[in-house]
Amino acid sequence: MTTIQGQTDRRPGTRKGPLAGIRVADFCWMGVGSMATRFLAAFGAEVIKIENRQRIDTPRRLPIYKGEVRAFGEEVTNPDPDKGGLHNNYSRNKLGITVDMKTPEGRGIVDRLIAASSVVTENFAPGVMERWGLTYDRLRELSPEVIFARMSGFGHSGPYHDFRSYGPVVQAASGLSFVSGLPGREPSGWGFSYMDNQAAYYNSAALLMAIYQRNRTGKGTEIDVSAVEAGVHLMGPIMLDVAVNGRRTRDEAFPTGNRIEHPAAAPHGVYPAQGEDRWIAIAVFDDTEWAALVAVTGLPGLADDPRFASAAARRDNAQALDREIAGWTRTQDPQAAMVALQAGGVRAAAVQDPRDLNEHDPQLAERGIFFEMDHPVIGVARFEGEPMLFSRTAADNWRSAPLLGEDNIHVYRDILGLTDEQIADYAERGII
Repeated sequence: MTTIQGQTDRRPGTRKGPLAGIRVADFCWMGVGSMATRFLAAFGAEVIKIENRQRIDTPRRLPIYKGEVRAFGEEVTNPDPDKGGLHNNYSRNKLGITVDMKTPEGRGIVDRLIAASSVVTENFAPGVMERWGLTYDRLRELSPEVIFARMSGFGHSGPYHDFRSYGPVVQAASGLSFVSGLPGREPSGWGFSYMDNQAAYYNSAALLMAIYQRNRTGKGTEIDVSAVEAGVHLMGPIMLDVAVNGRRTRDEAFPTGNRIEHPAAAPHGVYPAQGEDRWIAIAVFDDTEWAALVAVTGLPGLADDPRFASAAARRDNAQALDREIAGWTRTQDPQAAMVALQAGGVRAAAVQDPRDLNEHDPQLAERGIFFEMDHPVIGVARFEGEPMLFSRTAADNWRSAPLLGEDNIHVYRDILGLTDEQIADYAERGII
């Protein structure tokens, strides 16, 4: 049985982990920023998520709800800001406050929070922080050795620095979309916002390096991470192939789709299995594995077919061979076929969907990647943990994501020293 993690009373307590004692004034929203600060929050940092009740974070508005199935972009009238699964995943272990930055009082409150923090993070469209007067020079006046982490699509310098972007734009601009898909067909793309999450790893790594440097030197820094440049990093092997071998990145033979180029292998691909959108991956590299595949599938005609008599012949006739293999896999349960093929000496794996990963994968279960947290609105929900284990520490999953403005009293009174009367007045006037 999975243990439900987190406090039941939801009140902030003493944090645990290597980043305990670090307070982050977090302006981040969406995935590329919120995921980066989630890593800090998981290992002890006090991350205070700053929001505006009049313009709530997009993940709060997206109706990705527990127990409900709908299209990703489907609109829902008056979505519950505390119910969204995306927000609850990105913002667990964080505090949450609300403030209206359009008001002088709101900006004054944020100035006080920054002065009480050692890290400030943001991933707004370029120019937003500048319009609020929150430049690096200003932040240093408020918190002299502050780390100011900025995360955007193109970075904050260069001719494209003021371009707005989301994950799909980043994927296209970095070249990832163009080289994806099957040969001879239009690019398929890399998922809706793959680079939002991928760039978050670079953001969190940069933050950790800056914190380490400040611990050594006492000096803060400004960090400027470009998601497009993070995407270009993933193009390295393909760019090397183009430069050294003179290859094109799209033609009738490239991308290779499911087929491997080196070493030669056939069959090699992902094949349809029994059930809706179910698949199994199979790879055969030599004659021994080929004989095992023929034995497990019970297709002796394959062994007698001259088109498949050798590894080279199978590679030359890979398309015809794929049709034969797919004819068998379509009749097979992917998990059962995987077990049978592996037992026979064939490299094979069922293609797992989210339910498989969540409920059936024994490796992930052993590693404990998924865990449950309780939430006052959505109840007990399952989350993916951080993809690393330590012998002397663990993620401090102390609370599920904050309700909108849940920690206003704690932050404004206990951290910033506002009186109850001031807080009540600000709340009545819509400043917080």
